[in-house]
Amino acid sequence: MLDAETHGMLQPTMARFTASDGLALAWRVDDFTDPWRTPATPVLLLHAAMGAYRRWYGWIPALARRWTTLSLDLRGHGASAVPGEAQPLTLERLVADVLELLDHLGVARAHVVGLSAGGYVGQRLAIEHPARVATLALFASTPGLRNSQAGTWPAKIAAMGLEAFVRQGVADRFPADADPGLVDWFCRQTGGNDPAFIGRFVTHMASRDWEDELHRIACPTLIVAPGQEPIGSHDQYERMQARIPDATLVSLPGMPHNIGDAAPAACVGALLDFLAARAG
Repeated sequence: MLDAETHGMLQPTMARFTASDGLALAWRVDDFTDPWRTPATPVLLLHAAMGAYRRWYGWIPALARRWTTLSLDLRGHGASAVPGEAQPLTLERLVADVLELLDHLGVARAHVVGLSAGGYVGQRLAIEHPARVATLALFASTPGLRNSQAGTWPAKIAAMGLEAFVRQGVADRFPADADPGLVDWFCRQTGGNDPAFIGRFVTHMASRDWEDELHRIACPTLIVAPGQEPIGSHDQYERMQARIPDATLVSLPGMPHNIGDAAPAACVGALLDFLAARAG
């Protein structure tokens, strides 16, 4: 029997492909759908900043039973390579990575699910390449970070270290009754990222805002918002619902930012209901 320490050392098996700029990116497919049924349009999961495939552990068992589920470790995260200083790090490059993965897999369009910064990529994908996005589901994901406190994060990360920074801000991410084991695991997982890269990543996201372009998202869109969002504001999610032509807003009362980690059952339940209703 595996003990907890050994279990924590096991890593998921990931495949890799090479992006057009030469960077190796990791991806995975999980599919437990009925094998005799005609395959449906797959779901593509895009994780949050400082995240990775493993953070979907509370989502994939329920989701992959109903939908073929693709996951991409964003560049610089998880099992994907960290780009060098000379390689551009922009939302446009992250969108290109997604398009190249879909092309690599022969996937014409996907139901795109994004957590926080992963949702930024999903939003830009839906705006710039609408034919590739069947539906869009956004969890704690506003239209960029320019109107938030995130601009102060890189200096704090550089001063105190990534894991210490995350631990200091746990109250912004998890409710007070969250499992201490989950919180500790989350802090260790996020703290394992390259701090210089995360500083670059957050700096770029904190420079971007596209609220005035949300009307260009033409697909059915689910917005799941933390009821007590400390990183941006709940008003942003309400404005998103008003600006996106076909948007549904679900709010999780009392929850801070990291709803995907703290409330995976509620999040995947809302997603499955949305897909059942809107994924024709």
